[in-house]
Formats: sequence, C-alpha cells, structure tokens
Amino acid sequence: MFAYLRGTFTHKSPTVVHVDVQGVGYEVQVSLHTYSQLQHLQEGKLYTQLLIKEDAHTLYGFFDQSEKEVFQHLISVSGVGAATARVMLSSLPPEELVRGILSGNEGLLERIKGIGKKTAQRIVLELRDKLAKSPADGNISTLTHNTLEQEALIAMTALGIARSAAETAIRKARQSGAPTDQVESLIKAALKCL
Repeated sequence: MFAYLRGTFTHKSPTVVHVDVQGVGYEVQVSLHTYSQLQHLQEGKLYTQLLIKEDAHTLYGFFDQSEKEVFQHLISVSGVGAATARVMLSSLPPEELVRGILSGNEGLLERIKGIGKKTAQRIVLELRDKLAKSPADGNISTLTHNTLEQEALIAMTALGIARSAAETAIRKARQSGAPTDQVESLIKAALKCL
C-alpha cells in the first residue's frame, strides 16, 4: 500500500521513527541497521512495508530497498514474523544475513536472539534458492552496492564455479591491479585467479 515515505524525521529512536509527510505523522518501526543510517539525518526517505493483522496495522521502514526485500523474504518463512525479522536485521547487516543464508551458515543465524536451530534450518532451506536465483529480489547484488563484483559473481556461479571460490577469485582479481572496470574484464581476471 505504501511503497515509501519521504519527509522530515520528527522523532528517532533505535526502534521507532516518526516521519512527517506534509503534515501527516507516520509511526514507522525500524531496525537498528536503518536507525544507524538515518540517526543524523533530519529528513529523508524510508521504504515501507505495511503489515495488517486483526489487532494492528504496523508500518515497517527501511533505509534502502535491499533491506526491505530481505525483510519480505524473512517474513515469508513459516514461523518468522515481523518482530523476528526486525531483530534479525538489527543483529546483522542485511548483506551479512544474506551471505549467511546463501552459504547455509545456520550457526550465524542461531546466534540471533529468538532464532533456534529449527528456525535457522527452515530459513536456510526456504530462502537459499530464492536469494541465489533472484538478484533483483534482495540478493547480495543490491546489498553490497558494488554491482560490478556481484554481476561477476552471479556469472561465475552460473558457469558452475563454487560461490566461495568465485568470491575469492574476484577479490584476488581486484587486488591484482588487472583492468576490472567492466564485468567482462573482471570475470576474465577472476578466472585467471582460480
């Protein structure tokens, strides 16, 4: 219903932000990640997700679209509600959370308050393929803000190269000083580093 709100931040706390949009005040639930991004701003834009239940209409806000998409993926998992998803996004940066899910790192998820072994397994099981296949839907490519490296990573994994090996090769290619200003040149340099 609301894609985003742009306005003045009249109240900011680590969990709730009030946004004044042309005289209408919206109370928006936020994660610590979002709060850390906007705590020094007087005005700005929050991407939002409205969740409606019998007893409440709650608006969740995110500093960037990628965090919102990760939130949407998390709440799609059976047993993970909005409060749990917000705690997860408060505990880990979205890109680290996505990396943990993609790599099947259940231990990382279990360290988050409220996430047990079964829930961590369910999150990895239900989201690993979704996040790996859909770069436009909250994948790591939109999270790291370095689309060149992520496009190269997606291409290399599509070629059948293991994700961890591809990440290492891309990192080595960047450090080697080889021309890596285009996706194609980065992939070629990374393939030489395998």
